[in-house]
Amino acid sequence: MPLEFPNRSRSFDEARQTVRFQGYDGMFEVRFLVEAAALLKSTAGRPVVEADCLHAFDTARTTIQDAALKLYKRNRRSMYTLTATDLK
Repeated sequence: MPLEFPNRSRSFDEARQTVRFQGYDGMFEVRFLVEAAALLKSTAGRPVVEADCLHAFDTARTTIQDAALKLYKRNRRSMYTLTATDLK
């Protein structure tokens, strides 16, 4: 089965400054993190705000999921961290 994203939930991880979401390959869950810096244009000198990160994630969801699929196809693991480079 290909990787799918049937669950639209996502959450902000304050400690890691990332947004978490998951995909599923059949019955296997694959966890993803997206760095806040990859979602926000500039965080220099400003604190990262959860609402801003979640809004940016929702706006770019298709791009993020496409990047997640690419990473997963290269090397099937159970967890990935997406960076700004992955979202280009």
